[in-house]
Amino acid sequence: MESLFQTNNPKRHKIISDRFDTIQLKSSGEQFETASQETLHKKLEILKDDIQSAIELEHSTIPPYLCALYSIKDGANDYAANTIKSIVLEEMLHMIMAANILNAIGGSPAINTPDFIPEYPTKLPKITEDFYVSLEKFSKSSISTFLQIEKSAEHKPHPGKEYHSIGEFYASIKRRLKWLDKAIEGGIFTGKPELQITTEQYYGSGGKLVSVYCLDDAILAIDEIVGQGEGIDGEIEDPDHELFGEGIEYAHYFRFNEIYHEQKYRPRDSPQEPPTGKPITVDWDAVYNMKENPKMTDLPKDSEIWQKSYNFNKTYMALLNNIHDACNGNPQLLMQGIALMYDLKYKALELMKIPIAEGSSITVGPSFEYVE
Repeated sequence: MESLFQTNNPKRHKIISDRFDTIQLKSSGEQFETASQETLHKKLEILKDDIQSAIELEHSTIPPYLCALYSIKDGANDYAANTIKSIVLEEMLHMIMAANILNAIGGSPAINTPDFIPEYPTKLPKITEDFYVSLEKFSKSSISTFLQIEKSAEHKPHPGKEYHSIGEFYASIKRRLKWLDKAIEGGIFTGKPELQITTEQYYGSGGKLVSVYCLDDAILAIDEIVGQGEGIDGEIEDPDHELFGEGIEYAHYFRFNEIYHEQKYRPRDSPQEPPTGKPITVDWDAVYNMKENPKMTDLPKDSEIWQKSYNFNKTYMALLNNIHDACNGNPQLLMQGIALMYDLKYKALELMKIPIAEGSSITVGPSFEYVE
């Protein structure tokens, strides 16, 4: 999995606007100025729950992206494979930064419980849009789903508990962090600094890892997460430089859109239109035909392929346990996850090649399930 690791890229763009922050909280039914300290602390607990949901949301995208990546046969679709690898790295980074935010306000990330792991097909946590995310091979269909995951939505405040996009959800978190830090006596950033994952302990990349010790750090982390996913509001051009110029990477939505349309963006392309640049070679057939949303229960209990699926999921759980422990007081353990990620990749690739039944053209594929 060497290609999944890269050095931090200082040129990565920061492109989320602050226009949503100017909206008064009363427009969304959130009242803080006249609330008692007891009420504010209850709202803080709700916010902690929502940041836990953000961690779950970031994680829920990783197995589908990995399935698409690992289904690509060796030597095929290099551009698409490298693109998906880079996005997986960024989702891992987002997950760790969301955990840093939760730790910073006195919460405790839960990353290895049965409820943490989605049962695919799944709806994204906190997102209202009516689509389901599946574990499936690299295809037009899977890339279309990834576009739905990463798409931008107009950031309108509302009192509901679900949102139209990931960016809208994070905008609500960001707004409440600001107001609660101001309204609660002593502020809300009371977490232990030693719980933070730092750049020295994080094994991947995909952008700038932000350790969170104060409100400004939390805002920076959220801006990094949302900017990498959705991109700039309504523009491809940044006032100071071309976002799509040399050394600057697209947001996830635009990178997936390049694969979908088999064409690169030009610097002045409209974000509302398909890319118009150089063609990309995409072979939609050069993939392993994995079963969509595989389950261990689909396999004969205790058979050889059932055992291989179980072993994959044991490694997956070991990786989640590693991240959980790292985010709950042992950040130095995170580096040990590198070996687990290699192991996970090789076991996934093996499952991609095993027929689900004798003579079948459909392969088993990794199921990403909770096991003891």
